[in-house]
Amino acid sequence: MAMVVEQPIKKNTAEQLVTFESGNEMAAMAAAQINYHIMGYFPITPSTEVAQYLDQMKARGEHNIKLIPADGEHGSAGICYGAAATGARVFNATSANGLMYMLEQLPVQSGTRFPMVLNLVTRSVSGPLDIRGDHSDLYFALNTGWVILTARTPQAVYDMNIMALKIAEHSKVRLPVIVAYDGFFTSHQKRKVNYFKDRQVVQQFVGECPTDYHFARDPKRPVTIGAHMNGEDLMNNHFQQSEAMYAAGEIFKEVAADYAAISGREYPVLDLYKMEDAEVALFLLNSAAETAKDTVDRLREKGIKAGVISPNIIRPFPAKEIREALKNIKALLIGERADSYGGNGPNLTHEVKSALQDDKDNKTIVLSRVFGLGGKDFYEDDAEHFFNEAIEAMNNGYANKTFDYFGHVPGNKDKGLKPVITPQHGDVYKSGLIHVEKDPQTNKLKVKIPPLRSLTSKPKRIASGHGACPGCGIFTGLELFFKGIEGDVVVLFQTGCAYVTTTAYPYSSHKQTMIHNLFQNGAATLSGTVEAFLELKERGEIEISDDATFVMITGDGGMDIGMGSAIGTALRNHNLIMLEYDNEGYMNTGSQMSYSTPKGHMTSTSNVGRTQKGKAFHHKDTAQIMASTNIPYVFTGAEAFQQDLIKKAAKAQWYAQNVGTVYGKILITCPLNWKSDDRYGEKIIEAAVNTCFFPLYEVEEGVTTITYNPEEKKKRAGLPEWLNYMGKTKHLLKEENHEMLMELEEEIEKRWQRLLAKHENPLL
Repeated sequence: MAMVVEQPIKKNTAEQLVTFESGNEMAAMAAAQINYHIMGYFPITPSTEVAQYLDQMKARGEHNIKLIPADGEHGSAGICYGAAATGARVFNATSANGLMYMLEQLPVQSGTRFPMVLNLVTRSVSGPLDIRGDHSDLYFALNTGWVILTARTPQAVYDMNIMALKIAEHSKVRLPVIVAYDGFFTSHQKRKVNYFKDRQVVQQFVGECPTDYHFARDPKRPVTIGAHMNGEDLMNNHFQQSEAMYAAGEIFKEVAADYAAISGREYPVLDLYKMEDAEVALFLLNSAAETAKDTVDRLREKGIKAGVISPNIIRPFPAKEIREALKNIKALLIGERADSYGGNGPNLTHEVKSALQDDKDNKTIVLSRVFGLGGKDFYEDDAEHFFNEAIEAMNNGYANKTFDYFGHVPGNKDKGLKPVITPQHGDVYKSGLIHVEKDPQTNKLKVKIPPLRSLTSKPKRIASGHGACPGCGIFTGLELFFKGIEGDVVVLFQTGCAYVTTTAYPYSSHKQTMIHNLFQNGAATLSGTVEAFLELKERGEIEISDDATFVMITGDGGMDIGMGSAIGTALRNHNLIMLEYDNEGYMNTGSQMSYSTPKGHMTSTSNVGRTQKGKAFHHKDTAQIMASTNIPYVFTGAEAFQQDLIKKAAKAQWYAQNVGTVYGKILITCPLNWKSDDRYGEKIIEAAVNTCFFPLYEVEEGVTTITYNPEEKKKRAGLPEWLNYMGKTKHLLKEENHEMLMELEEEIEKRWQRLLAKHENPLL
């Protein structure tokens, strides 16, 4: 957390300090002071920092929350639900497609009435991919049965996180609560914030963790949770849930009043700015409302009676309070950072209109505008434009256009997606120098490749001009692999560094066909592409060259959240290659821990400090997992061993075209997050292979062959020779961490000996 910038302040309230923090930092601060039992999490921008800050604080011994890294947001929601059902206090944070991935779990938790707090750091939902803040994710949460609080500032994020738990656990509510705040606008911008000096104040406010509920916490008191219901019982269950939701609106008022008593800060149901005598008003969520307040001040100086309404809670929807606030308003413009496509206005527009419908005397003219999608900035002048539209409607007695978008511009053909250079295909990618044939006696492929310099005439598949970090090993590794692929490729990139650094609209660095889909679904998507190509070709509806090869590129954790999709694709045995670049972390979101991160290595969610020493468990052996699906070819490769990787690429192409699914894993450097020198990339990779941390081998039709044995080459190295290159691992070389170093060394040796046994015995 940032340094305290002022002396402690005292009021007729609990003692508080003043700091200068972001919304994400204050969400983490509130969680640490409450000291939740469990946080199941998965990183996604811009909510990732919440888990990072909590991990840093845990390394310093500032809380006891058990932080559980999930395999994806769906898994994190499951972890949280399981912990909540056990009676633990549970916390989480997510954004955008992360919320979408966990969406089916949210009604499960609310329908079975288990409290928890989820911070939704709002962001545009893909696609196309955009990581900045709007409310398109929040609107998907409206019908999940969760109470939803909205926080306009980092101060509100802190306060509402404390209030949220008390609301969630109240005996009349018993529902999970979302605290929603704007991605980047609120999550990352630092503002002055008051927070309680003594965490005991916070813990006394939220009270003891409830135990008098239908929890699965005592084996001596068996319970059944989530029993299947018929229609009549489900109707009654949902009625009770509905009643609890409306009760939450009243409980919010009680909790807000109690919180005002200890903090001096009030959170009414509606934040009303100069609405007492207003004639025109804007209805805005979160940070945009703060911007509009400055515009109100300017308009008031001109004699225009303007005001702003911003709700602090939108589930339950405060219909009664809105009717009261709008009883004298002549024209209201509702601005929303999301749309309900085809609905002639977004969700809150219709809910405000519905609320006003119940007041027969209300004559307010309501306009609706969609703005700020994809994080498009909202300035005072934009707010003034909104007010001018409302004023015009007030003066005319009607609105010329009740619903519209604001901030869009006419399309421009010159701004269409364009490659950086002319796309290439066909013979330019055929060297004619690589020969692959099957040996009928051994049932293995025999590959002949020329010296590497002979393949340099093959053009690169990805043009120069991508935005990768200096020293990044992704593109040198991928291009080396592609040297072994002859002819055209159709490539799918899962979200990750390789994707975001090569396709920033309106430009593309890809010379051949590239498709993008999200982390969790790349393999399934490409399998659909392959089968569609083959079916269309069989029906004579398209022409495609016989040597086209389909390749999925994954990395940055894509084989964690995307593991299920990859295994399903492998079991179906589609004609494609899955290629993972392993940079040992979720690097595209800021170096969070991946299941491929080795034990003891430092990441932004496996920090090194007084109470923890990097990642606590061993890395996942993805190649062995994929080999267990019995696909025809699995391999590992490394840029430091060029001939080996090119041969394996040629084999991979043959198997993908003639037999079925191939999986390959190449280790690549990430100097920024490994904290290593740019120039040592190849040396680090070579050392990783020579220590046997990353052995080079292939599994061909079920038979394992080690393709490079450092022991036979008399190059076997000890772990320090590898770890000493990287800042993320140097702590392991200190005497106090010797035990963890030995644990990593023992695991590496165990895996190496198993691999040797498989190499020596084709039946293993």
